[in-house]
Amino acid sequence: MAKKLYTKIIGTGSYIPPKVIKNDYFLDYEFYDPSSRKPFDKSNEEIIQKFHEITNIEERRWVDDNQVNSDMAASAVLNACESAGIDKETLDFIIFGHNFGDVRAGNTSVDTLPGLANRVKKLVDIKNPACICHDVISGCPGWTQSMIIADAYLRSGTFKRGVVIGSDTLSRISDPHDRDTMIFSDGAGATIVEAVESETPTGIIAHSSRSDSNPYANLLTFGSSQNPDFEGDDLFIKMAGRKLYIYAISHVPGVVKDSLDKAGLQLSDVKKVLIHQANEKMDEAILKGVFKLYKEKEIPAGIMPMSINKLGNSSTATVPTLLDLIVKGQMEGQEINEGDYIILCSVGAGMNINSIVYKW
Repeated sequence: MAKKLYTKIIGTGSYIPPKVIKNDYFLDYEFYDPSSRKPFDKSNEEIIQKFHEITNIEERRWVDDNQVNSDMAASAVLNACESAGIDKETLDFIIFGHNFGDVRAGNTSVDTLPGLANRVKKLVDIKNPACICHDVISGCPGWTQSMIIADAYLRSGTFKRGVVIGSDTLSRISDPHDRDTMIFSDGAGATIVEAVESETPTGIIAHSSRSDSNPYANLLTFGSSQNPDFEGDDLFIKMAGRKLYIYAISHVPGVVKDSLDKAGLQLSDVKKVLIHQANEKMDEAILKGVFKLYKEKEIPAGIMPMSINKLGNSSTATVPTLLDLIVKGQMEGQEINEGDYIILCSVGAGMNINSIVYKW
């Protein structure tokens, strides 16, 4: 059998900010009803309790005031290079999936000049001018979309090795008067990817994507504060939560199945499903929807590792961070072994969905 080029992950890394923000941190916040733009007529204790029941988030991580997104990403890249045992100067490309650039503490202004991939190259001190840099903005699926781009790079034979980053500081662009601010967190994940020749499929086996900008582009947007008396012209992330939930559970399962069909696999072949985490109940509904497409009722315990309870929703960082934690044995009861088929899946602003079938 002739050898083919495949994209393989040879190292993973992450940066999880040290600042832990528990749910009771929000007890003194003043949350406004998005429909009336008036304060809720219920206590924050009730709001937080209901929030926890739906999302299962107990705490999240926020970046230190003296750090920005590219700082976290640089740490994750160095961590991944160390895990892979490679010289950073051997990287042919840096692809950085993010959404808001470097947002500084106390200011919601988006800074993307220069691009964050270029900033990371400088921060980690890569001198090789042949190492190209570019950013990908694709909502929460920024890292999965970047992995698909990296796969095209490597399979084309143009490049041999690169790093793919997913990193965001959602705490910096969260409206303090919006309940959804409790969902958002910060973090960075990175993967070193390499082109390998193999007679049998390995690494990225297949992937599937869809984008439903018409009519769903406005489910996640930048907008003004829920508080009509908020001083200043800051813009914050705005989410139509219920509509997004319905979109995700209606469309993600089909994309996952399509990726498995392209790989020539059945659901029973899959050992792990690593999915973007914004709401635990939503992810459970998505997974149930996937199994329903295969007319399967029994969902294996532990097939969908969850980090949302302690890490919240770190957008593009969620999936690569989760992968790094599992690979390095830092998630109790979770492991990925050689030969395992796993799903890497994300859904978010756009609306965009990606599902990657990967053989470890």
